[in-house]
Amino acid sequence: QVHLVESGGGLVQAGGSLSLGCAASEHTFRINRVAWFRQAPGKEREFVAAINWSEGSTYYSDSVKGRFTISRRNAENTVDLQMNSLKPEDTAVYYCAASDRALDSSVTSTYLYDYWGQGTQVTASS
Repeated sequence: QVHLVESGGGLVQAGGSLSLGCAASEHTFRINRVAWFRQAPGKEREFVAAINWSEGSTYYSDSVKGRFTISRRNAENTVDLQMNSLKPEDTAVYYCAASDRALDSSVTSTYLYDYWGQGTQVTASS
């Protein structure tokens, strides 16, 4: 069982920046991919970004491409999400998720990820 703990988040004015961290522990050798999802009140959970654990390929949703950057620190079993130029519509609870499945081109569906963190609130005020 992989255990994920998010850090960071908080309140920032629109146009500002925040950084999120996702620390993995226990059985981290299983992880093939880590992703960030977010869920705003009354909306479905949506894909934000993902990174392949070993070779570092990255994937982004169109809504955050060019503003968010996902990266990994393998030695620390941590994945970071740097969020710049935040908009009010980025406001949501952000979840870290990990997959131990074989890698393929599918990255955006929640069912592909078996391990989830508890979530952290990000609020961008207008």
